Amino acid sequence: MEEDRPLECGVTIRSSSVSSDPGVSNRDLGHGGGSGCGGNATWNRVVIVGGGIAGSLLAKSIQFHADVVLIDQKEYFEIPWATLRSTVEQPVAEKAIFYHTDYLVNGTVITSSAVDVTETEVITADGRHVTYDYLVIATGHTASSPRCKRDMIEKHASLFPTPCSSHQLASISANAKMRTSSSVLIIGGGPAGVELASDIASVYPEKKVTLVHSGSRLLGFIGRKAGNKALEWLRSKNVDVLLEQSIDLDTISEADGIYMTSAGEAIAADCYYVCVNRPLGSSWLKKSMVLKDSLDIYGQLKVDGHLRVKGRNNIFAIGDIVDVPERKQGMLAQRHAMVVAKNLKQLMKVSNKEIKLSKYRPSISITMVSLGKKDAVAELPFTTMSGFLPGLIKTRELFLRRTRKLLGVDHHSGFL
Repeated sequence: MEEDRPLECGVTIRSSSVSSDPGVSNRDLGHGGGSGCGGNATWNRVVIVGGGIAGSLLAKSIQFHADVVLIDQKEYFEIPWATLRSTVEQPVAEKAIFYHTDYLVNGTVITSSAVDVTETEVITADGRHVTYDYLVIATGHTASSPRCKRDMIEKHASLFPTPCSSHQLASISANAKMRTSSSVLIIGGGPAGVELASDIASVYPEKKVTLVHSGSRLLGFIGRKAGNKALEWLRSKNVDVLLEQSIDLDTISEADGIYMTSAGEAIAADCYYVCVNRPLGSSWLKKSMVLKDSLDIYGQLKVDGHLRVKGRNNIFAIGDIVDVPERKQGMLAQRHAMVVAKNLKQLMKVSNKEIKLSKYRPSISITMVSLGKKDAVAELPFTTMSGFLPGLIKTRELFLRRTRKLLGVDHHSGFL
């Protein structure tokens, strides 16, 4: 199929059987029974909100079974577990970032944020009313990444980019900033902070790296043993780790290069990275008459065993935004996507037979945190490992090849 590229940072359509207008798709203003991206009048429209790993994999999986519309605030996909390494190694970023249309070859991409949901439509920030037969919410955690790939390239060209928070670490301009800095401050000792500190220490051993964490131990979301192994590794690489201290993010500034901790300790650094938890991407649903009551006290969507939003027959949710009792991990988000892909295919079949939907079963996952380019710490159900062996599994290519193959983009030679 002839390769398309966005004419504007807005809507991209990659099928000759849908509208060529870059602003409106065939059924933007209508509902039900449209021609669909494959020209099949019986196809249902599936609208997916969110272009992270869960939403993207789902869109790719059902694009030849439905009229797929992907709504995302950016026109590209970035492999989430590679964003930290992208900060210190530009070649990783070049493989980890690609257009949504590189994998969604038979659908519509709308580059905008969703702001509301009705019984039949998704309303976007730029005023579109996108009708749906089935809706999937996959907005994960909030991010403020650049909207267009060209903006990413411009940021790459900048020699003096602004400080990056944890959700901006994929910005390639951060790589230029990293190269020119002799000292780096990292705020936050969760997986993002630990992986970034370890990557910097491995790639730039001459740099002074300081990590400040408010908790009493690193990696507080998993066992103490894993956190201790990470601390030991970082200190062996001369990373200065300050526990039970914090930095006021409301007053932080690079103006003088001096940062004061809550304990009164002054830290000199040329640049800093904020690697703290990001809020869930569900705030836009809190005013929705359709889904506001489907959120729990943490902002997660309440789903049933089939990953349908409870009380809704045609609305699903996948990824970090769901209330499934398990860790928020990309590998599990992929499993969500595949279960919902099966269920949507079943629901969209024209048949009088009783439909049996697949159930999602939460599982105890393996948690791995990279420690530089060769090592990692892994928490397994019955033990904790660290060093070269778990590093072989995760850090060698950060699952880049597997993820690219999963989304079917290995045939693309240009990624930026």
